[in-house]
Amino acid sequence: MKLFKWYSRVPLIYLNLSAFVLGCAGGLFLYWLGGRLGGEFLNNATAILAPFGNILVNMLKMIVMPIIVCTLICGAASLPLKTFGKMGLAVCGWYFFTSLFAAIFGSAIAILFNPSLAVSHDKLVDESLRSRAAEMAVQSGQSGNAFLDIIYSLFSNPFEALAQGKFLPVIVFSILFGLAARVILDIANEKKDLGTQKQIQNILDLFDAFQKIIFKIVDWVLKYFPIGVFALTAFCFAKFGVALFQSYLQVAGCVICGILLMITVCYPLAIAIICRENPFPILWKLREPILTAFVTRSSAATLPVSMKTSTENLKVRKELSGFTLSLGSTVNMDGVCIHLPVFAVLAANLFGFEMSMNQILLMVLGVVFASIGAGGIPGGSVFLLFLVLSGFNLTREQTSIIVALALGINPLLDMFETACNVAGDNIGTYVVGRKMNMIDAEDCQKQ
Repeated sequence: MKLFKWYSRVPLIYLNLSAFVLGCAGGLFLYWLGGRLGGEFLNNATAILAPFGNILVNMLKMIVMPIIVCTLICGAASLPLKTFGKMGLAVCGWYFFTSLFAAIFGSAIAILFNPSLAVSHDKLVDESLRSRAAEMAVQSGQSGNAFLDIIYSLFSNPFEALAQGKFLPVIVFSILFGLAARVILDIANEKKDLGTQKQIQNILDLFDAFQKIIFKIVDWVLKYFPIGVFALTAFCFAKFGVALFQSYLQVAGCVICGILLMITVCYPLAIAIICRENPFPILWKLREPILTAFVTRSSAATLPVSMKTSTENLKVRKELSGFTLSLGSTVNMDGVCIHLPVFAVLAANLFGFEMSMNQILLMVLGVVFASIGAGGIPGGSVFLLFLVLSGFNLTREQTSIIVALALGINPLLDMFETACNVAGDNIGTYVVGRKMNMIDAEDCQKQ
């Protein structure tokens, strides 16, 4: 009991980091013993570890679809479409297109860096997986039009997609459901139709309550995280040894490079082109919220700092910054959009998949849509990793390997991701404020 109380009090990040370090050490020790005692000993050891890691993978799979459905419906229904008009459309447009750009940019960086693993290809790829990959390639080209394939995949039976674990149709339906509910509620409010108001609000309250229940389950799953992280990390290092560190360095370098370029090049270019002014004084004034996000790893915790900086330093009106920054802390996940394609390319390289343009486009759209609903989820990028991996038909063991890599390096990458997310929120607020004439100072750069 005392051990459980201590375990519950220790911050999760410390438990996960400790589990990762112990898993590395334990896995390397088993790898060393396996070289001396033979392959049978190593197989028995990894067979003992595997179930503990697979439990975590299955827990994440269990919870990811309900999370996406609830968060997207509640998020879309909360958008005040009638109230904010052009401003709301401008803000939502900025967040969507920067997320789309970040996903495309992240995919390009990942393909350029091409992260892989210095392990014999035969250890990773089996013939059954090759045949499944070939079947997928044939099926993806049946219509002869990659663009139409993507469009068709977005609009499918949502209940069938839910049962089959297909993310994109569920994501699109959830967003449309939330938006439709909001439109009906706004019309009912205008007409003072109390019956319709009550019906729609009851449905939204139900999804909101469902979301709270799901997030409580997430809290319980997170309690198991350190055990799963230890098992998955030890399993991977026992199987691949020190060669696994190469993947960590490549993935970390790829993601961090992409995020730093996004903050220091892409965002400033957007300010320069759209606002026609020097972007670097603006970026310098945003140093406090960006650094706060880097340290806290939380967009929500950084929100007060962002609002203060936006109002006092950038002179953005409170009615704009209050809306854009609050919405951005939930739906704007540019860092995640850069991060996830890297693991998709890593999975393709590890397990012998040829990523077609069709698959890349599906992955980009899926990451963008799903990232909208990931903002309030602790470790949201890990949950969304299953969306990316779902297009590859990986075996349970192969999924575990990629998830283990993600869990092991996630605390470091999450710092950079959050800094990128907050930078995008603040820069988006400033750009929209400039275009909508909602900056109090005529030239805030001179103040």
